[in-house]
Formats: sequence, structure tokens, C-alpha cells
Amino acid sequence: MSLHQPRTYRNRIQTPGLVAFQVVVKETDLHIQADRELEAFSRQRVLYHRDILEKYIIRYPEFATTLTPWGGNEPKPAMVEDMVWAGRQAGVGPMAAVAGAIAANVGTDLLTRSKEVIVENGGDVYINTGSPVTIGIYAGKSPIESKLGLLAGGDHMPVGVCTSSGVIGHSLSYGKADAVCAVSPSCALADAVATAIGNRVQRKRDIRSAIDWGREIREVKGIVIIMGDQVGAWGEVELVPVEGKKG
Repeated sequence: MSLHQPRTYRNRIQTPGLVAFQVVVKETDLHIQADRELEAFSRQRVLYHRDILEKYIIRYPEFATTLTPWGGNEPKPAMVEDMVWAGRQAGVGPMAAVAGAIAANVGTDLLTRSKEVIVENGGDVYINTGSPVTIGIYAGKSPIESKLGLLAGGDHMPVGVCTSSGVIGHSLSYGKADAVCAVSPSCALADAVATAIGNRVQRKRDIRSAIDWGREIREVKGIVIIMGDQVGAWGEVELVPVEGKKG
């Protein structure tokens, strides 16, 4: 069985002036944009960070399966600590932050060789560029799909923009929103919070209360929720039309 599925929406992702390439290692499937092609280095860093996480999970198998915040006080590698912190802030298990954490760590590594970096990991995006970036919001069967983008970055770099969905993708969600985006300087936190907010949206009338819950978490700078034909937004986010392109 294949560990990853083709992500055709990536055909619509490109930022002028940056080179795009893909790195796949087991479940990790990154779409990376940098000043130049750095696939071999990126693969090396993915292997490095995955190895740290996998060794931790061998010692603490329940870390990979718990749906509640991790309570252990044992010493942890830095990336694992970020995932634990993010899960505690959002009230979810630490693996809810894994895609954002890997994107951020690989992105930070790439900054040693590239002035600008965008790392997308299954809808979770780490951005560190010299100018704002429009992130298209993939919203499944919503009539708003491919019509709205979120303008992120500017003076606030790095930034994480992470998306959770109750109707598309392989990530676990107990909600029914077409898309929930969270914005934070911490990509791991944005990932965990997007999951937690998404779990709270069962119907359109839940959009307001879900945003009210998420905005109380420190370091969360913006939230966007799409369900059917309705959109809710809060914080330092600017929604822009994207006219069918994503990038």
C-alpha cells in the first residue's frame, strides 16, 4: 500500500522567484520552495527529524496514539517538546502537531542555505519569505473551494498556516468543516489548533463559538473557518480572491 497519495492541488502552488521540489520519506510528503533546488539536503533533514521522533515513540509508544495532551515530564528532544507544548495549548494529542512541527524544523534548516523558504506538509505550511504569500484554501466540495486565499507573512515571519478538514484528507478530525485554518508564529501550534477548532465545528452555527475558543489561545494570530457557503474569520488574516490558483 502506498504511504502517500498524489496531491494534485500542488500543481497550483508556485511562488515567483522560488524553485519548487518534492521530498517524500514514509508518511512525510513535503512540497518545498526555496531559492534553489535543495532536495538532497531537505531529504537528509527530514530523515534526521523523523529519526528523533521515531526513537522517542519507541520509548513511549502511547505518544503516537493519545488524543489528549501528553503529560510526561521526562526530557524531550526540542521538536517533541514543541509538539507536546502545542498539544497542551490546544487540548489535543501531540501528534496533532506533527506535520506542522516537521515543516517548521525542515524549513528552519533550509534557511541556512536559502534566504526564502516555504514548506508545505499536507496542508500545513511554514513560511519565511521577504514578502507576503497567498495561501489558497483547499475546501473540498465547498462552493468557496479555490476562490479564497489567505495572505500571510509580511512583517510577521516566520509564520505557520495550517489547515484541518473534517471532510477531506487523511488526518483525524471529529468535525465537519470543509476547512479550518489557523495562523501562528509556531507552525506546530497552528497545526494543533486547526485540529482542535475543527473538532468543534459540527454545523454552521458552531463557527462563531469555535473561533471564540481558538482566539483565546496565546500565539494564535488568525483563524479562518469554511463550512459550505459560509466563512468565518478572525485576527491578523486578510482573505483575497485567488481565481482558481493556489500558491
